[in-house]
Amino acid sequence: MSEADGLFANRVRAGVLAWLSDRGAGDFTELAAALSLANNTLSSHLRRLEEAGFIDLQRGFFGRRPRTRVVMTASGRQAWLDYLDTL
Repeated sequence: MSEADGLFANRVRAGVLAWLSDRGAGDFTELAAALSLANNTLSSHLRRLEEAGFIDLQRGFFGRRPRTRVVMTASGRQAWLDYLDTL
């Protein structure tokens, strides 16, 4: 079992990567709404995916409002495709 298999076995993290695999990137709030998750729940799962190098979190501002973009990395996309192949 690879590190990715363990990370992706969780339904929330699998949902994040499935959502990102179609889009490549998206806003944190958009992702939280799409997965019907509380912000703190989503944050903890994103942290694990970021530590593994599967996503990048790009923090900034949109006007005066804070904005976090979630971006799937190339290694994240490859790990997700490999995981789907093993299913």
